[in-house]
Amino acid sequence: MSESQSAFGAWHRPMAARLADEEHRTATVLELFFDLCFVTAVAQASEAFEHELAEGHVGHGVLGYAMVFFAIWWAWMNFTWFASAYDTDDVPYRLLTLVQIAGALVVAAGADEALRHEDFTVITWGYVIMRLAMVTQWLRAARADPERRRSCLRYAAGILVVQVGWVARLALPDDWGLPAFAVLVLAEIAVPAWAESSAMTTWHPHHIAERYGLFTLIVLGETMTSATAAVRTALDEETTLGDIAPLVVGGVLTVFALWWLYFSQNAPRRLTGLRSAILWGYGHYAVFASAAAVGAGLAVGVAHARGHGHLSDHAAAAAFTVPVAVFITLVWLLHHRAAELRSRNDLIHPAAVVAVLAMTFTPVAVLATGLLAAALVAATLAVAARARGGQEP
Repeated sequence: MSESQSAFGAWHRPMAARLADEEHRTATVLELFFDLCFVTAVAQASEAFEHELAEGHVGHGVLGYAMVFFAIWWAWMNFTWFASAYDTDDVPYRLLTLVQIAGALVVAAGADEALRHEDFTVITWGYVIMRLAMVTQWLRAARADPERRRSCLRYAAGILVVQVGWVARLALPDDWGLPAFAVLVLAEIAVPAWAESSAMTTWHPHHIAERYGLFTLIVLGETMTSATAAVRTALDEETTLGDIAPLVVGGVLTVFALWWLYFSQNAPRRLTGLRSAILWGYGHYAVFASAAAVGAGLAVGVAHARGHGHLSDHAAAAAFTVPVAVFITLVWLLHHRAAELRSRNDLIHPAAVVAVLAMTFTPVAVLATGLLAAALVAATLAVAARARGGQEP
C-alpha cells in the first residue's frame, strides 16, 4: 500500500471477509470516530430523559427513552458487527460510514422531540439514513464474499424491508404508533438471527469485546459529563458544595465502580457462537441505556436537592438507584457462565442489586449506592484473590 493510500484509504478493495482469528485486531480510528459521534445522540436522549423525569413524567419518559435509545443502539450494534467481519477501509467503506455518522447526528437532533413530544419524524429519517447505508455495505459484501453471499443478501433485504415499515409508521394514526413500533423492533432484531442462520459472518470475538468495551467507556464518560454539568449549574445558582457533596461523592464512586465491574470480565471468552453472540449483543441494550441513565438520574438528584422538579424524594432517588441496579444485573448476567466461582458470584451480585434498590428509601440514596457499589468491587476482588490462592500449589 502506498503512503497516500495508508493516509486516506485505498480507492477500492474487494470486501472480502476478514479472518475471525486475525491476530492483533483492534478498533480503528474510524470506529472510534463513529462511537464519539454516536454518543452525541446518547447525550441528547439522556438529557431529554432527565427533563421528563424532573417534570414528573416518569412513565412517559421511560417509554420514550427506551424507544429513542433503541434507534441509537441498534444502528451502532449493526455497524459494529458488520465492521468486525468486513472492514476494508477503502474509500466507499469510509464514505458509507460517514453517511451513517451523519444519520446519527440527525437522530441526535430529533431525540428531544421524539422523547418529550412523541414526534418521531426527524429521528426516523436519521435512522433510515443510517440503515440504508448499511444495506449498501451488505450488498458490497455479498458481491465480494460468495461463501456468505446468501447471509449478506438476507441482511440487505431484511433491513430494507423494515426501513419501509419505519417510514410507513409515520403515516399511521397516533394510537397505532406504539404497537407498530413494537412490531418493527421485533422485525429488526430478527434479521441478524435469520441472516446468520444461513452462514455465520466472520466477526472477531476480541474485536467485538473491545468495541463494546469502548462504547461502554464513552457512555460512562458521558454520564460523568452530564453529572458535572448538573453540579456546575447548582453551584452557579449559589448552592453550596456541602449541600450536594453526598451526591457528588456517591455519583463518582458509583461510576468508578461500574467501570471496574464491567472491565473486570474476560469478555472474548463469552463469545463462542451465534447464540452467545446474540445474547451478548442484545443484552448490551440495557447495559448502554442504564449507563447513560445513571447520569440522568444523578442530574435529577442534584436538581431535586436544589428544590427543582416535581418528584418525591423516593422517586428522585429511584431515578439513580434503578439504572445502577440494572447495569450491575446485566453485567453479571452477561458474564454469568464465564465466572470462575459461580456459586459465590451468584450470592454477591444479586445481594448487591437488592441492597442498591433498598437504598432508594434512605435519605442519602446516591451516597449509599456509591458505597455499596464500591463494596461490591471489593467483594469480587476478595473472591478472585481467594480463588487464585486456592489454585496455587
